[in-house]
Amino acid sequence: MPASTIHAFTEDSLDPHVRGYLHTPETPNNDALILTHGAGSNAQAPLLIAVSEAFAAAGYTALRCDLPYRQSRSYGPPGPGDAARDRQGLKNAIAAMKKQVSGRIFLGGHSYGGRQSSMLCAEEPDLVAGLVLLSYPLHPPRKPAELRSAHFSKLASPALFVHGARDPFGTREEMTSALALVPARTMLMEVEGAGHELFPKKPGGDLSQRITRAFQEFFS
Repeated sequence: MPASTIHAFTEDSLDPHVRGYLHTPETPNNDALILTHGAGSNAQAPLLIAVSEAFAAAGYTALRCDLPYRQSRSYGPPGPGDAARDRQGLKNAIAAMKKQVSGRIFLGGHSYGGRQSSMLCAEEPDLVAGLVLLSYPLHPPRKPAELRSAHFSKLASPALFVHGARDPFGTREEMTSALALVPARTMLMEVEGAGHELFPKKPGGDLSQRITRAFQEFFS
């Protein structure tokens, strides 16, 4: 039997709507993970699918969802005015998942999705049990002075950061310095040889399982 089932998920009673794909484990542990995508991507990103499948195999209910800006238009990056509504969309996803599971809820995503997740949790520290941030975009490539860590000092949620060793959005040293600003517990998992996409072409090896094991160790 499969370790999980996957089906389209919608919650249209909330504004913005929650839309994505729900991975339901065969043997649930009553905890859930919500994952969102990067600026130019969507909920069908190979990275999100692989990580969601790995978490579901470990018993977690996983929701990978399209942020509100992606629901509004099928391609292109978010605009300057999209961030606040995207964070409200994440908050609505949390509310929707509280109807699905009785245990802990974790939030995160890739790049822009992870950044908005962390900003939401800095604004409202009791929303989730922790964060899973894949390729956090610490600064734009080749612009190390334009840091996106102003909210880190208010981040009270424990956070697992998964970071490619060749990610142009931040070196390991820059990430380590930034994480020192976070008052909550943090863990930096570096992926040797990986760039910002972690595995952009196809999910190879056991990276999604490694992320799941690091998560379980950190949040046990």
